[in-house]
Amino acid sequence: MVDTLWRNAQLVTVASGASGLGLIEKGAVACKDGLIVYAGPEADMPALNAADIKDCEGRLITPGFVDCHTHLVYGGDRAQEFQMRLSGASYEEISRAGGGIVSSMRATRAASDEELVKASLRRLDHLIAEGVTTIEIKSGYGLDLDSEMKSLRVARSLEKQRNIRVLTTFLGAHAMPPEAGGDKDLYISQICEMMLPALVAAGLVDAVDVFCEGIAFSPAQTRRVFDHAKMLGLPVKLHADQLSNLHGAALAAQYHALSADHLEFTDDEGAKALARSGTVAVLLPGAFYMLRETQSPPVASLRKHGAHIAIATDSNPGTSPLTSLLTAMNMAATLFRLTVDECIAGVTREAARALGLLNEIGTLEAGKCCDLAIWDVERPAELVYRIGFNPLHSRVRSGQ
Repeated sequence: MVDTLWRNAQLVTVASGASGLGLIEKGAVACKDGLIVYAGPEADMPALNAADIKDCEGRLITPGFVDCHTHLVYGGDRAQEFQMRLSGASYEEISRAGGGIVSSMRATRAASDEELVKASLRRLDHLIAEGVTTIEIKSGYGLDLDSEMKSLRVARSLEKQRNIRVLTTFLGAHAMPPEAGGDKDLYISQICEMMLPALVAAGLVDAVDVFCEGIAFSPAQTRRVFDHAKMLGLPVKLHADQLSNLHGAALAAQYHALSADHLEFTDDEGAKALARSGTVAVLLPGAFYMLRETQSPPVASLRKHGAHIAIATDSNPGTSPLTSLLTAMNMAATLFRLTVDECIAGVTREAARALGLLNEIGTLEAGKCCDLAIWDVERPAELVYRIGFNPLHSRVRSGQ
């Protein structure tokens, strides 16, 4: 006896070891107690009694989408900075003038929990409407203990208000708060010795991230944060090589980070290191597009060495105000020349891998969580090809 059976569907299983996307033309998915008990050809399905049988009428079923890199919780907006960039100001110039992350910090600190929840839910609902069933949300717009705790607390609360899985990442090392007086080492000490232990004790942190860049924090400072995270038993990830090559990808690989994200300036050695370590390369085409960058991530090198490639929205107020994973896939294909197979795997299997959840979600396989996105399309390429078009028919999270 199973709870629900979806039949007469095309399945994009994205199963490890399957050819391409693991497409099954006439397939079925059966669910019991929130888990997949069968996903495969309908002709090979064992005899099952289902409380609810749904005829998908040939629709496409993919795993529920996973947005593995977002900054969804923040106050205010940065539309004014967008205007500045259109007038020629660079990311660094805006940041050094007191804009950028510090601007969002002020708005986030001033906002109440309720105000942050309300604003974040609007953004989250757009992602849910496109089949997202799991999302990562970073802090990093508070930059002091109380405000970072508030941001992570709000992120955790979203899971209670919507049928979605939320993972939280502490990104205190995102930028320098004004009260630190420019002393980066002192601020890193506060992160390691005061903020991180307190947030872990409160049960608010699933992973730790650092923005390793000339305008942010050095590789040595990044190592300090990573060492403390590892001592606390937390996985790490890294904003790496976005604006320059500080060999962040290789650093992330040394720590067996879950992911290294952005990677526009990563060199061949960095790509090779990611492949060796299993650290996922997360590409963020929304930021590349918004900042009008010209140097693309080294996709050919990542492919050559066999690195895992994921795609995410990087949803944030300043450099990627994007709440559409479908659009992110189209951007990745158009701007970075990823294939359809790479794009779809990048928001399912590889995005799950980037969160350390591949054993639970990301593919259509027995034993995994029954997270599904059911689409009104005839072929997988339509999910990547269309722009501004949402063909989602229904979304299933844990069988519901």
